[in-house]
This record gives sequence, structure tokens and C-alpha cells, in this order.
Amino acid sequence: MEPVFAFARMGCMPVRSDDSPAPSGHAQALSRGLALLESLAATDGGATLTALATSLGLPAPTAFRLLATLERAGFVQHDAHGVWRIGVRAFRVGSAFLEHRDLTAQALPHLARLMEQSGETANLAVPSDGEAVFIAQVQCRELMRMSVKLGARAPMHASGAGKAVLAALDPQAAAREVARAPLARFTAHTIVAPEALHAELAATRARGYAVDDEEHAPGLRCVAAPILDEHGHPWAALSLAGPTGRLTRERVPALGALVAATAAQLTADLGGRPPARGAN
Repeated sequence: MEPVFAFARMGCMPVRSDDSPAPSGHAQALSRGLALLESLAATDGGATLTALATSLGLPAPTAFRLLATLERAGFVQHDAHGVWRIGVRAFRVGSAFLEHRDLTAQALPHLARLMEQSGETANLAVPSDGEAVFIAQVQCRELMRMSVKLGARAPMHASGAGKAVLAALDPQAAAREVARAPLARFTAHTIVAPEALHAELAATRARGYAVDDEEHAPGLRCVAAPILDEHGHPWAALSLAGPTGRLTRERVPALGALVAATAAQLTADLGGRPPARGAN
């Protein structure tokens, strides 16, 4: 079997937050239906009714009624073994996000060129709710390579793409993002002290690219740089990732410069601009 380096961490949308007002019947059904869809999207091969109901804290009859409604609309489907999966219509709706954004379409040639120039897997990620979400990838041709399911999430503090985005924010905004939640440890190399992370972000700003040195997955190293919008704000990041045996520390400066130059070119192609000198 081909070795795969994956760092997906998927979550389920809560049915209701503690401080939100009680929804109406229709709004509650919609919220629960969307939570079921997101929960199914987070699975690799589907889930049973019992598992879905338990994960969302729903009574099994309620979950079944919602799934039946979604099935009639084509958003989910189930097999003879009682396993529910995402349906074709949900896939079409989700894919529209990628189709309707120029970012993805214009980034793909850059990703392909990055892969050819580096020999490593190239990724495109966007920040969302305190995490980096992978929306495009061009895998390298090596047997050992990084592979991630589109839509997978990675922690901002322990991923190249996430740290590239954080470093492109002004220090005050970066500090607010870092303070959103405790810094979880994923490996022995994960930076879990806020002071150390801020020092790493300062170093990232100085060199122009971020480095994930086995901080989220053992044996995986990554370099990344931000893509900026017209206000100089980071709205995505490009990254190169591969096994540490091939993406060695000696290669990091050259690959970091390559991904930074590519991100700068994509920023210009999309009408973005870097932050004003001295803004960080």
C-alpha cells in the first residue's frame, strides 16, 4: 500500500451553541439537517444512523426523519447495510464553491508548476474558523508523498499553511487568532506555547515563508506562503509538503523561496497586494 501522509481533522457542526436563541421548528430542522450533512462529510466511508444520531446528540427517530428528507432531495443515500453517505446533489453543491472562485482556477497552474519544480506535493488552503482548509492539491509522482482529502482541516498553529496565514496578519490580529483556543499538541515538535509561536511567526515574516517541521504529522515537513487580497490580508496559502527524508532541512530555504515567489505571483494575478512596508 502506498504510504500516505494525511493531516485531516474534520469536525461536526454543532446543532446549537449554548448562547444561541432557541430556533423555530423549521430553522431547527434545517440546522440539524446541515449538521447531519457535515457529519457525513467528515467520515471516510459513511456512517450508520446510530453513529450519526449519537455524534450529534439527536434521538434516532429524529435523525432518521431528517436523513429520509435529505435522501428524497438527493443529498444523502444509504445502502442495504444501513450505511448513510453523501449523495450526488450534495457533491454538486459543495463543488460549486470551487467552481465559482477564481482563486482555485487560477491557483491550479501555479500548483502544477510548483510540483514540477520541487518534486513535492503542492497544496492550496484557505482559513476557516481558526483552521486551514485544503481546497486544491497537485500530488507529486513519488511513491511516498503527502496526500490530503479536499475539505480536510489542519490547525493554524501546527501547519505550514496556517502559520503562513497567521504571519501575514498584523501581530495584534495574529495574537487574537492564537488566543482563540489552547494550542493542541500533535507531535513532539508541535509549538504549544503562545510566546514560542509568536516568535516563530516573527521569524516567518522575516524570511517570507512558514515552515511546518513535523509539527502536525511525524515524518512530514512543509513550507508555505500566503496569498493576499487587495487589502493585503491573507485569504489563502500555497504550500509544498513531503516526507522529511526527501524534503530535508537543507532544501527548506530554496523551496521556501520558491513557494513565496509563486504565492507573490498568484497574489498579483488575483489583484492582491502585499502589506505596506512596516505594517507588521
